[in-house]
Amino acid sequence: MSDAYAAAGVDTSQADRGVDALVGVLKTIELDRPSASVLASGHYASVLRITPQLGIALSTDGVGSKIVVAEQAGRLETVGIDCIAMNVNDVVCVGAEPIAMLDYLAVEQVDPDALARIAVGLKVGAQSANIEIPGGELAVLPELIRGHPSPHGFDLCGTAIGTVALDAIVTGAEARPGDALIGLPSSGLHSNGYTLARRALLEDGGLTLGDRPPELGGVTVADALLEPTVIYVRAALALLRSDVPVRGLAHITGGGLLNLLRLGGDRVGFAVEEPLPVPAICSLIARAASVPPAEMWEVFNMGCGFTAIVPAERAGDAVAILAAHHEGTARIGTITDRPGTVTAPGGVVLGPRA
Repeated sequence: MSDAYAAAGVDTSQADRGVDALVGVLKTIELDRPSASVLASGHYASVLRITPQLGIALSTDGVGSKIVVAEQAGRLETVGIDCIAMNVNDVVCVGAEPIAMLDYLAVEQVDPDALARIAVGLKVGAQSANIEIPGGELAVLPELIRGHPSPHGFDLCGTAIGTVALDAIVTGAEARPGDALIGLPSSGLHSNGYTLARRALLEDGGLTLGDRPPELGGVTVADALLEPTVIYVRAALALLRSDVPVRGLAHITGGGLLNLLRLGGDRVGFAVEEPLPVPAICSLIARAASVPPAEMWEVFNMGCGFTAIVPAERAGDAVAILAAHHEGTARIGTITDRPGTVTAPGGVVLGPRA
C-alpha cells in the first residue's frame, strides 16, 4: 500500500527490499568464533551474549526528516529528545534496561550555538531515559549535508546499549490468542512519516509552519510537527519489574501498526478494537492529502506510541502501572489467531505482508 507515502518520495516496499538485500549479505559474515547473537535480525534491538547469564541489547536510529522541520523553524532544542527516544524505546522492547547512548552528529558547517541547542535536547532525553551519553562523533561534511536552509544542515543519529538477563528477554514469542494489547499514548507523529506529513501539510494543504489551522486547537503547524517523541523507558521498566507477565513490547514507529508483527506475527495476529484518541495532526494530514485510513495506520502511530502484551486477566494491573507514567494508557485490543494479520479500527486489515 503506502501510495501517498510513495508519491511523497518514500516507497516502503522498495525500502523493505533494500533491507532484505543488506541483511542477505550481512548474514554471510564468517567468524572464527561462535556468534554472540541471541535474537534473529528484525526485532527492535539486537541482543549479544556477554556471559552465560547476561546480554547487551543494541539499537541504532536517527531523527529522520523531522530535522528538516527543525531547521526551517529554527528550533533545534527538541530533536535530541527524539534521537534518544527512537533508540531507547527500541532497546527496552526486548526487556533490556537502557544504560547509555552514543550520538553521531553530521553537520554542513560547525556552529557552536546550534550544537549547544541540539545538545540541550540530548540532555533532556538522556535524563528522561536515565541513560548516559559518554561519547559520540561530530563529522563536518559540507559535500554531503545540505541544510534547509544551507549552510545550517545537520543529521543526528544514535546507538543505544542496554543490559538484559538472557532468561528475561522479551520477544513476543509467548504471546497467545486472547492476550490483551495495551496502548500508551503518543505525543503526535513522534519521528516517523515526516516526508508524507510535510508534503501533505506544506504542499498539498498549502499551509506554512507558522499557520494555526483550527484542527490544531491554536498551536502552529511547527508546534505540532516538532512535539518531541515520548520516552517510554521508565514505564516499560516498571511493568517489567512487576509481577505482571509481559509477553511482548512494541515501539510503534515507521510502519504504524505493522510494527506489531515483530512480536510473533508468524504465529498470532493483532486486532486494535478500541484505539487511543487520534492526534489532530494525523487527521489534518489525512484530510490535506486524501490519505486513506489503511495507509494512515500503516505510516503513523495514530495516537499510540508503544504497546504491551499481557495476559487478559492482568490487563487492569498493567494499565495501572503504565498509566502512572503515561496518563491515557488503556487496553486497545486483543491478540488473535490470525497469523501475520493486523486489524485496525473499523475492520481495516493491514496484513499479512506480501
